[in-house]
Amino acid sequence: MNIHKRTRLLPYQRQEIWRLYTEENVRVSDLAATYCVSRPTIYKVLKEARLQVFVPKNSTNRRFKQVRYGMKRLAKVEKAIQDKLKAQAQRYNKTYPGEMLHVDTKRLPVLAGQTRANRHEYLFVSIDDFSRELYAGIYPDKSQFSAADFLKNNVLQQCPYQIDCVYSDNGTEYKGTLEHAFRAVCTEHRINQKFTRVARPQTNGKAERVIRTLMQMWHDKTRFQNSEHRKLELNRFINYYNTVKPHKSLNGATPYEVLEKYFYFDEKCKQHG
Repeated sequence: MNIHKRTRLLPYQRQEIWRLYTEENVRVSDLAATYCVSRPTIYKVLKEARLQVFVPKNSTNRRFKQVRYGMKRLAKVEKAIQDKLKAQAQRYNKTYPGEMLHVDTKRLPVLAGQTRANRHEYLFVSIDDFSRELYAGIYPDKSQFSAADFLKNNVLQQCPYQIDCVYSDNGTEYKGTLEHAFRAVCTEHRINQKFTRVARPQTNGKAERVIRTLMQMWHDKTRFQNSEHRKLELNRFINYYNTVKPHKSLNGATPYEVLEKYFYFDEKCKQHG
């Protein structure tokens, strides 16, 4: 068979070659004979189709992604998109203390010697979005009453600033009717409630992250004698977390340093207001 070395395939022919090869499993040698081109030419057409250099009829809009980023390989295009999305998803902080408080609950492992009636205890945490100030407490269950007691006695009694909003998942300890204990405490103190999307608790990322930090730096590294000892060590860790531990999201500062700086400048502004 005589093959002209400059034989060129039209776009619709390239599309048909790709279809025959992928859908009907036609061999490369048969495609070369059908279109009167060499096998390297067929291989080149198939390669360009895989890399989306030309757009077959059944292709998606991936070609437009490649044109935009000036890339040939689809893997590089997708990586570039992911990198761009990560760059856009920068850490954010609210603008003042108490603007939003993230809360969450974690079931703690059973301690040696705990009775069957009180096998599991639950860790309640809250973290201020602006300063990353941490509050935490251990309760015998994760009921609405434990959540209400945690908010009232562990947070509001100690917190030196007004809480405007509490952000949580849709757990029954946080969400309910008007008579719900946790909701009642929020109403009493004029605190708004916001919730994560249904079945997406990971959107409460700050609370999820601080729980992981607590488990890694406090619970997993301490041998507790009993429940009271665990509560005592939790209080010690909270003090370390708020006053000593530097936070990358706060540019190396501690939560207390951020709060001190905020209220210092706020007082200065009032004096010169």
